[in-house]
Order: sequence, then structure tokens, then C-alpha cells
Amino acid sequence: MLKTEDNYLANHYIHKSNWLRAAVLGANDGILSTASIAIGIAAASTSKEPIILATVAGLVAGALSMAAGEYVSVSSQTDIENADIEREKQELEEMPEIELQRLAEIYEKRGLKKETALTVAKELTEHDVLGAHVRDELGINEINEAKPLQAAFASGAAFVIGGVLPLLVVLFSPINYLEYLLYGFSILFLVILGSIAAKAGGSNIIRAVIRITFWGTIAMGLTALVGSLFGVNV
Repeated sequence: MLKTEDNYLANHYIHKSNWLRAAVLGANDGILSTASIAIGIAAASTSKEPIILATVAGLVAGALSMAAGEYVSVSSQTDIENADIEREKQELEEMPEIELQRLAEIYEKRGLKKETALTVAKELTEHDVLGAHVRDELGINEINEAKPLQAAFASGAAFVIGGVLPLLVVLFSPINYLEYLLYGFSILFLVILGSIAAKAGGSNIIRAVIRITFWGTIAMGLTALVGSLFGVNV
């Protein structure tokens, strides 16, 4: 039975890289930012109301900031890609022979013999000259092509999902043990996130969990220290 292109992609993980990166970043930031804010306020507070208020505010502001930042960042990448494609179109019109040789050199560096590389370059040029140069000279393809709206939605939605988890801990935990419960549950959430992300991306689960919990611990610990240093009861 012949495998289609979709079958091949289904066996690999690189086609998930754009949205997976944005989603993991959003969820990780949602857990850490919201939990860190809650821990910092809890360290300087004797009542739960200001902690809830700060946590909700941080969740809303963080989600919007994450989505907007991701959209602007990926849009900038898209602008650069589009500018390079337009420049490539102009070069193909002005100096097609030089561009053909450039494409052949790329294939030659990848291991093809000089004659074979030139033949491949000519055949691909006849089939889709711009597509060949965009893919092999510029390194842009459908897999790594920037998608601003997809990245913004993935980051924003993931931030909300991640941020809601520490908020639930704040809502349902006693004030006396809130800092410790927030830290414990947040580490648990990060472990789960790291495991899911590693599983979805086909990477090492243990390495992903260690990485995400290590930096999460540092972030929450420093925030708790800042809150404690103020020594203000609200």
C-alpha cells in the first residue's frame, strides 16, 4: 500500500512545531505567571481577597499580552518571509541563469554530483521555479511557514488554560497553607504539561519534565522571596 504525503507527516512531529511551541509556551507561562503572582501576594497578605484579585488580573492581562505578543512576533517573521519571496521573484526575473546555478550549488552541497545537481535544478525550475527557490534557497515551506493567527490563538488559549489551574488552587485552598499548596500544585501542573508536550512532540519526557520544573521552581521561589521581603500585610 502506497503512503501518501499525509501518511508520512503523520509519522513525524515537525509539522506540529509551530502550534505546539506556541501552546507549550502559553500554558507554561500561564501556570508560572499566575502562580508566581499568587505566591508573591500570598507571601505579603493575610487575607485571600487581594490574592484572588491579583491572580485574576494577572490571568487576563497575561493571556491578552501573550496572544498579542505572539501575533506581533510571528507577523514580523511573516513580513520578513514575504519580503524575501518578493526579492527572490525579482532576482528570478533579472538573472534566471545565476539563480539556476545557485540552486544547483545548493543541491551539490547536499551531496549530489555536479551534473546531477544541475539536472535536478533544471527540472525543478521547469516545474515550479519560485517554489524551488523558496523551499531550498530560503528554507521556507508549509511546515515552518509562520502563521500569526494560529500562534496567537494557541498561545492565548493555552495561557488561559494554564493560568486557570493556579487560580482554582487559590479559590479552594486555605490561606494558611496557600503558598505551599500553590507551589506543590504548580509543580504538578508543570510536570503534566511537560509530559504532554514531550509526548505530542515525540521528545524525551524525563528531560522535558526536569527542564520545565527546574525553571518553574526558580521563578516561583524568587517571586515568593520578593513578596516576603516587602513584609506588608494586606
